Amino acid sequence: MEGSISKVNIKNNINLLMKTGANGGLRGPQTAALALLNVGVRHGHTMRGKPPGVARSLEQRLRDENVTDPEVVARINIGFPQLKPSRSAQLKERLEHLKAQRSSKELEQLARSNKLVIDLEKVQQAYVKTTGQHDLRLLADHYGIFEHLFGSAFFVPRVPLTIRYELDANNLSPVYNGNVIKPSEALKAPLVDFDGQLDPITGKTSTQGDSYWTLLLTNPDAHYTNGEAECLHWFISNIPNGKLNEGEVLADYLPPFPPKGVGYQRLVFVLYKQTARLDLSAHKLDAKDHVNLEKRSFSTLQFYRQHQDELTPAGLAFYQSNWDESVTSLYHNVLQLKEPVFEYDFPKAYLADQKFFPLKQAFNLYMDKHRDPKQLNKEYLQRKLAQTHPFDGPEPALRFPNAHPIRDVPSWLRTEIRKRRLGIGRVQDY
Repeated sequence: MEGSISKVNIKNNINLLMKTGANGGLRGPQTAALALLNVGVRHGHTMRGKPPGVARSLEQRLRDENVTDPEVVARINIGFPQLKPSRSAQLKERLEHLKAQRSSKELEQLARSNKLVIDLEKVQQAYVKTTGQHDLRLLADHYGIFEHLFGSAFFVPRVPLTIRYELDANNLSPVYNGNVIKPSEALKAPLVDFDGQLDPITGKTSTQGDSYWTLLLTNPDAHYTNGEAECLHWFISNIPNGKLNEGEVLADYLPPFPPKGVGYQRLVFVLYKQTARLDLSAHKLDAKDHVNLEKRSFSTLQFYRQHQDELTPAGLAFYQSNWDESVTSLYHNVLQLKEPVFEYDFPKAYLADQKFFPLKQAFNLYMDKHRDPKQLNKEYLQRKLAQTHPFDGPEPALRFPNAHPIRDVPSWLRTEIRKRRLGIGRVQDY
């Protein structure tokens, strides 16, 4: 009915515009074309609502309904600022570098003979020194590191961290920006290196006086009883000049223990620069509480609020870990706990009430929907075993399945036999 009414409206609009088109200076066919463009009809249906481009999108509507104060939700940078050299100094340095490269006859000979090899270590060092730490901050935002550890605060890492897990005498597993390290590879405390004499503001190494650091390894996804808390895996404070072995260990290293079924967990290293040597013995864990997970409950945000005048975050590194077989041994032998296993309970598929006469449905398939799936699997297995010789194996498939007639059976059974011969249909579900 709507389509017929729309056609009548179009015809009336065209006739009206053709009558008045001469007075307005337009010809009849031109006015008719304008009428077709302006009428809100699309494939015989009237357009409902405003056209695209005029109507607001869902994102715009949600933004208008959930109005927030920009000053309240503004993010705060709690890290060190960076003193950049002037633009002229940067340009001068680049020009000097280019001039030195172009004047090198050795590089030119290697390039012309296709023997020039680029040192990837130098490339990595240049990347870390220039934009690497800014990219790390963006990756941490992407993984929700700052949101779950510091709330609305963030920081740009100024001190690069080199963290490697020792697999054996010759192999190391480094911590990149969110790479996956299995629990079996992280059973021992990692090797951590950083420049303890580096000034996070100027980016230059200073040898005047001692500098103290604090290193934390925390897991924001590992606490089972409190979703807002974290699990503390490692805590070393008062690290002098980057010498990790001389630091004060407040919590011994605990390997990651992601349970089976929860997916990936994030393990985050945060490096703080201290203003002086601090007394953080209040956070020290006793030897008997080394494997007590409740005692290892931790909050990075509360810790930073308590010591924000003496500590400033300067370094960041993180990786992901998921379950493997070593976690079972860790729960039983180290944590002395029963290993939890999480499974997703999928909801049952919706099944309408059974009808006495289902229309336009194969009755055998319809009846099987209301039967026990275990019984269906049992019947299929029995039918398959009945056609399989215990020594010779299953019967050979027909070379031309559709060439063999199927007579004296109902239509539904004929279709079922044809599907079995062709290996299509429900046979693929078993």
